[in-house]
Amino acid sequence: MLADLYPDSSHVRDIGLKSATDTDVWEHAVRNELIIVSKDSDFHQRSLLFGHPPKIIWVRLGNCSTGTVETLLREQSDTIRAFVDDETAAFLILS
Repeated sequence: MLADLYPDSSHVRDIGLKSATDTDVWEHAVRNELIIVSKDSDFHQRSLLFGHPPKIIWVRLGNCSTGTVETLLREQSDTIRAFVDDETAAFLILS
């Protein structure tokens, strides 16, 4: 749904990590130089504990539809690009 804005993005289910632990997802992101976008606060804690990489985008929308998350990520694309380009930034909260 977001390939037009984020062409290199993928969902954990599409890369065989749907049932993976947070540690496995984290390590995959580090190895592949990916940014984790999640509604899971556990990645915020990991980011504070371990730093980056990977960078983390925490989507704080509560219980909502996939469409609502998509809209947020589209509306915040400039903010996300700036975050990606900032070599010192490790964590971004979107709500």
